[in-house]
Amino acid sequence: MADTGAPPGIDPGVAISEDAFAKINLALHVTGQRSDGYHLLEMLVTFARCGDRLDFAEATADEFHISGRFGDALQGDARTNLVLQARDALRAAVIKAGGTSPAVRIHLRKDLPIASGIGGGSADAAAALRGLLRLWGTPLPADTLDAIAVRLGADVSMCLASRPLIARGIGEKIEPVDDLPAFHIVLANPLKRVSTPEVFQRLDGKTNGRLAVAPRASWPAALADMRNDLEAPARALVPEIAELSTMLDEAGALFVRMSGSGATCFGIFNSHADSVAAADRLQKLRPDWYFEATETMTGDDHGRR
Repeated sequence: MADTGAPPGIDPGVAISEDAFAKINLALHVTGQRSDGYHLLEMLVTFARCGDRLDFAEATADEFHISGRFGDALQGDARTNLVLQARDALRAAVIKAGGTSPAVRIHLRKDLPIASGIGGGSADAAAALRGLLRLWGTPLPADTLDAIAVRLGADVSMCLASRPLIARGIGEKIEPVDDLPAFHIVLANPLKRVSTPEVFQRLDGKTNGRLAVAPRASWPAALADMRNDLEAPARALVPEIAELSTMLDEAGALFVRMSGSGATCFGIFNSHADSVAAADRLQKLRPDWYFEATETMTGDDHGRR
């Protein structure tokens, strides 16, 4: 049975920790729709150096604890959390492969807003897969792990990689982007949940131009030639998205766009100092909203986190 109360601080028995990095859709093109209703997407994705964190340790019985800034929002449905689904799916695969998967205590520190378009739940599930593989010490074939990730959700495959990439199909066809630079960004969210299915339902066109990515000297200019096809319907649902975009622009961002299905927006800034100053200024203007100054990863960061 899951214990959803937060433990008193970090458990001294923690054996392994994994970061669940925020996923940033620099571009999201909706290019079609399959017969089963899933939309075909082409996305340029990177990951920010902020997010949730998972701690793992062997235990006498399975435990699951949640804490963090947004932990309370998950307490009611903790037993269906993607982290537990990832644990159970991986355990079945490990046992099938002849390995062992002892009981585990998992502590999720939830610091990303819920249902915010930056892959929080998917990133948590991916971090659970990575951490439990290390804890249980049973290597699995890449295709087995990929199949588990796809079953958990289309975004989980991307979050499992946690590196700059292009994703196609429903998100499961991944191509690394090694030359994407790091960006100094501010993440901004009005703390209003957005229903992804409702955003897609409001989408006017479902067969749009494809994503074309070519390295350029000025990436903000390159991003301006791309789109997020979900931004317009998301703005119709949550008008605060437009307000956030204006605030980031007025704070000096070189480029502003919504990530995923919203409501998180990001602004790219010239420097770390500029992004920190902007986040501080915006937080004072709207102390009830979420602002985070951070930096995105490059392809060279893969495997060195």
